[in-house]
Amino acid sequence: MSIKDWSAEDRPREKLLQRGPEALTDAELLAIFLRTGVPGKSAVDLARELLTDFGSLKALLGADKKRFCQGKGLGDATYVQLQAVLEMAKRHFKEALQRGDALTSPDITRAYLSAQLRGYNYEVFACLFLDNQHRVIQLDELFRGTIDGASVYPREVAKQALHHNAAAVIFAHNHPSGISEPSQADKHITDKLKQALALFDIRVLDHFIIGDGDPYSFAEHGLM
Repeated sequence: MSIKDWSAEDRPREKLLQRGPEALTDAELLAIFLRTGVPGKSAVDLARELLTDFGSLKALLGADKKRFCQGKGLGDATYVQLQAVLEMAKRHFKEALQRGDALTSPDITRAYLSAQLRGYNYEVFACLFLDNQHRVIQLDELFRGTIDGASVYPREVAKQALHHNAAAVIFAHNHPSGISEPSQADKHITDKLKQALALFDIRVLDHFIIGDGDPYSFAEHGLM
């Protein structure tokens, strides 16, 4: 059955207009992006098949060009379109946290950090530097690799914070596995960083772990 034959409330586009994008499943959102299906499959059926093939929406969006174009119904044009959409999302949230803007919305901060770090297939440790009024100075990606393997060095973090004359910081790193729960290594390095920065009266406001779903906040879980 074609999507055109579905009831209006079940069609992804109409459902989005009536109930908002958060009401849609991953497959429905992907179907809107794909626009059309393939012979014998609606866009939603194709989207479901692709999500099964790649394993998750995150894996599909983060796939390199070769792997992405191996998906049924996908190709160079779709890959280019996806990269443009992802880059627009990054720039949208970056504009919401321009240098000199005060952090007034935790949701925008989460979305911005997620947009910057979620696409990597390796761990990236970043630091958002803030002044004494919690206005944004800069986001720096400081370390790459797993926290266990490519250590996060408190001395380098402190050096960068002093370089920016920061009064406060927010840490963030991604988990390519998609699991947002902090490891013991995550907790340990956060404590070490807090102790190092406290020597310079620089406050650590939070540490976000970016995985699948909502980022994990150390502060919200009483770990700061």
